[in-house]
Amino acid sequence: MADHLLEVRNLSVDFFTAAGVVHAVRGISYHLDRGETLAILGESGSGKSVSSSAIMNLIDMPPGHISSGEILLEGKDLLTMAPNDRREVNGKRIAMIFQDPLSHLNPVYTVGWQIREAMTTHGMAQQEAEAETLRLLGRVGLPEPEHAVGKYPHEFSGGQRQRVMIAMALALRPDLLIADEPTTALDVTVQAEVLALLKELQRETGMGVLIITHDLGVVAEIADRVVVMEKGVLVESGTVREVYKNPSHPYTKKLIAAAPGKGEMHRPAVKAEPLLVVRDVRKRFGAFDALKGVSFDLAAGETLAIVGESGSGKSTLARMLLRLDEPDAGSAHWKGRDLFKLSPAELYKLRRELQMVFQDPTQSLNPRMTVYQLISEAWAIHPDILPKAKWQERVAELLVQVGLSADHMGRYPHQFSGGQRQRIAIARALALEPRLIVCDEAVSALDVSVQAQVIRLLDQLRRDMGISFIFIAHDLPVVRDFADYVMVMRKGEVVEMGTVTQVFDTPREAYTRALFAASLDPDPDVQAAHRAARLERAS
Repeated sequence: MADHLLEVRNLSVDFFTAAGVVHAVRGISYHLDRGETLAILGESGSGKSVSSSAIMNLIDMPPGHISSGEILLEGKDLLTMAPNDRREVNGKRIAMIFQDPLSHLNPVYTVGWQIREAMTTHGMAQQEAEAETLRLLGRVGLPEPEHAVGKYPHEFSGGQRQRVMIAMALALRPDLLIADEPTTALDVTVQAEVLALLKELQRETGMGVLIITHDLGVVAEIADRVVVMEKGVLVESGTVREVYKNPSHPYTKKLIAAAPGKGEMHRPAVKAEPLLVVRDVRKRFGAFDALKGVSFDLAAGETLAIVGESGSGKSTLARMLLRLDEPDAGSAHWKGRDLFKLSPAELYKLRRELQMVFQDPTQSLNPRMTVYQLISEAWAIHPDILPKAKWQERVAELLVQVGLSADHMGRYPHQFSGGQRQRIAIARALALEPRLIVCDEAVSALDVSVQAQVIRLLDQLRRDMGISFIFIAHDLPVVRDFADYVMVMRKGEVVEMGTVTQVFDTPREAYTRALFAASLDPDPDVQAAHRAARLERAS
């Protein structure tokens, strides 16, 4: 018998590009046993996903090339295995859950068909596969499995799609499950449910779980051991508690220090004259009430965080305030003028004062425009702000202000990391010298250190320029560090509102307390106490 379920020895992966060879993974080694959960922790570009793709034989070669190493599954090297033997392994003995299930589920087939296909491809009879599909969908917690099998991926929420992916991955009862950032874009309560489900299924099947993440809270919640990667190199390994409490490598120390939710909370000044007064905003889509009478005030230089699960109405409210969608009722007075009653011409003049930074800069930045064109476009639309002769100088100033270089203005969005693209999106919003910036999940997909940098940047802009922020987020530790006031929404209604200290220290509503209970803490001891408290409440 082999010593370990999975053993990676001296694995190196290179990519040949026009600019030269990129050493994505450089001589890493680790192991995973049955019934154990190993987390690979690191930021974008650290090589986490590349190393897991090598295990699944998902690296395109060329341009990729495995230049050294062994990947042993119970002692047998996957890298030297014949293609037919390898096909028997993937899906049957090793399965994978991806970060974005919508991108990995076929939109033209029902989820039932896709799960059955995984089983029939490996020889299971059709009738047996149909029965097993129903059982799996029920096991992962989807309501009414007999109806769910006939639905398409777009008919499910993000958390439900992730459950479908888990059902598909477990269809053949694999020995090893690889989960690549499986909860990054999920609400805190859904994230907690998915992680609890993975642990429960692991106890039932005895499978080993390899989870890839940049979230220290996920590591504390689910992992037994952790390996830390930086720039393709494995820099530290140990039990979760050892690595968190006594990190030896500077990179690990930097990741832990950057984890949000540990700093001093803001104590807002005496409430000033409101800049934005929102009253009784309502919106209905068909038979669904998306907003049910939302009201709040926002003063200059304040940050209001809006938190709640998917479907609570957070993003719908943001789109109403910026007139990207039209409300059914209510008012939003900006400096005394109702935004909802402005004509297109009046709204055009006011647009420069109200800007938005979206969740995914890859989608919000035109890939065919350079950084200079993306930022200066604002002045072409509003020519009274800045004469064209000064555009280049001002673009350079904005790039430096958001922590980039003036040399970057000639590049295109794809030439930057996710965090750098988000900085470009912020620079574009600042070009119009706005008084209010709406951030809709603007940092949710960023690495923890990049997230901390962006939050510090926004906080500095608030202090230096008096900008107000509406900050929509599901990441409660980030909200705790950045906000002055917190508004908790559920099913289109405001269920609680107060200063950040009031809401975080003494939440009044059961729903708010449930959100906080589901939020993950990077400290494994704290998270273990949270987990024990959840189990006690459940029993």
